[in-house]
Formats: sequence, C-alpha cells, structure tokens
Amino acid sequence: MAGTERTNGAEYGGDDFPGRESVQPDLRPRPDKLEYDVAAASRAVFTLHAKAPPDAFTAQHLGVKREGNAVLIDQDGLCLTIGYLITEATTVSLVDHAGAAKSAEVVGYDQATGYGLVRLTEPFDARPIPLGSARDVGTGAELTVLAGGGLSYGQTVRLLSKREFAGYWEYLVDEALFTAPPHPHWSGAALLTPAGKLIGIGSLYVQDVLPAETSPAGNMFVPIDMLGAIIQDMAATGHAKREPRPWLGMFVTEADGALVIAGMVETGPAARSNLKIGDAIVGVAGEDVSDLPEFYRALWARGPAGATVRLNILRDNRLRDISVRTGDRQSYLKHTPGSR
Repeated sequence: MAGTERTNGAEYGGDDFPGRESVQPDLRPRPDKLEYDVAAASRAVFTLHAKAPPDAFTAQHLGVKREGNAVLIDQDGLCLTIGYLITEATTVSLVDHAGAAKSAEVVGYDQATGYGLVRLTEPFDARPIPLGSARDVGTGAELTVLAGGGLSYGQTVRLLSKREFAGYWEYLVDEALFTAPPHPHWSGAALLTPAGKLIGIGSLYVQDVLPAETSPAGNMFVPIDMLGAIIQDMAATGHAKREPRPWLGMFVTEADGALVIAGMVETGPAARSNLKIGDAIVGVAGEDVSDLPEFYRALWARGPAGATVRLNILRDNRLRDISVRTGDRQSYLKHTPGSR
C-alpha cells in the first residue's frame, strides 16, 4: 500500500489534523466558464477525517489519522471517497464547506477498484453531484477538481492522459485518469466535467502524468465507471459481491527492466514463503511477465484467494520455482465495515 506521503496529501503531527491550504486564486475555476453551478457543487464535497486504531493492519502504511475528501452522490447522504482513507477506520466525520463537522459512518470499501463509501448520519445542506463517465471525456479536456472547504479549494486542471496504472501494493486500474497541475488535497477529491458530472475520485500524487521521460507532476484519479456494477452490494454489505483476488502481500517494483520484490507485509503470504527481498520475478506458473500489469493479471488468473501460485524467480543468477499459498487481503484487516 502506498505510504501517507504519497496518498493523503498531508503529514500528521500532534493530536489534531493539520490545516488545509486553499488553491491559489489564479488556478481556481471560473464560474462563468462552466455549464453548472460550481459553487453549489463545491458544497457537495466534504473534508473527511478518519481514524483507525493503532493495532489496525494498515496503520503502519496508511497511518492512524487520515484526512481527505468525500463526494456526496445521493440524497440519502451516501458519499464516495478513496478507499485507503477509510480502510479499517473506526471513526469518521465529514466537515462541510462552512466548517461544520457532520457525523458519518463507514459504509464499505473495495480493494479491487479502490472505492470507499461513507454516509452522513445527520442533516446536510448540499445537492448530490451527478455521475458521468470517464469514457466520454478525451485527453486535453479542461476539468475541475473540487476538495472539501468550498470553492476556494477548487482547481482547474487538464486531463493529460488516460492509461493503465499499476500500484506496487497489488493494485491495477485499466484506464486511470492523469491530470495536471497537482491539487494540494487530492485524496478523495472530485474530478468534474465542464457539465458538472463526476468522472473520477482522487487517489495519488504522481510525477509521471505523461508516459514520457519528461513529465509534469499531477494527480491520478480512479474513474467512477466501475462504481455502477458494485455500489448496491457495497452499500448493503460493505463490499462488492465477487470472489476475492489472490493476494501475496508483497511490494514489487520495476527496476532496470525487471520485477523486483522490494518488501513484504509482515505475516502475509509472501513473508511466510521462501521468497526473499531482492528476488526478481520472471514468470507465473511458466508464463513470462515483464511488467506489473502482466504480473498481476497472471497472478489473478490463477484462481480466487487461497489458490497456490508458482512464481518463477531469478535469485543469484539461478532460476527457482517457489510456490506461495495466496491469501484474502480482506481477512487480514482487523476492522472492517460492521465490525467492532
């Protein structure tokens, strides 16, 4: 999983959440250039504060205190956010544009897509933002990013690329959205079209918005197109209705054209196997893999969580086959929606 410096957009110290800097005025959206009431839309984006217990499985990588944003998507108070903010969170609150804290509850999150859902549990003064489709927006489009705190936290951005994204924490998005310039509070922020429709939810700060040697920094947004197929199950049960993917619990990086194991989750499947940090992964069950997307797809094709996977490893210039019994990442979490 990504560390807090790469995901949350804030560094934490002391007992309280830090203040948030607003977007510089020349980057803010101009209401006269948009087809919708951007001030009204900004009221539908809340600042999210979440806390996970110190003994949470994800506390080491994601921190105990997390701050981001959540986007109101229905009249009953359901809000979309990015899942890492609320994974194992036992308390969550949403702050509206006027600075009033609203009680809320964690509804669910989905490891495969990265979506998280929370629900306001007291009255609010905002209209939901309608959902659109990232497929309808081409690269080069001028878009708006809205974060909690009101219109002074809005920013005009450009969609510079739409492409596959693979995260070293066993995560893959087929067509992520990459925008620039970067927003100072991207986690869970809303990405809106000129017509005011939500097409993405903020996930990461990245330095490779363009797939080129020289690229501006910016943000990666998860498109909301996958939400429709799972939102009812997530809202009802806290998770999507699908078989869990096989999980290794290790961090793999692409280095000098090779896939190298850079770390392992303590007590995870990889850590309990004969794999070692520094091993180069060259194949899965005899199928060659040369990058993270190929590796993940080959891994996930081996069956659901619990399947034994044979990894082809290069170590000390010798090829080895090492079998790993995969796990269900969800089962390692100590605190999940509905648990106490």
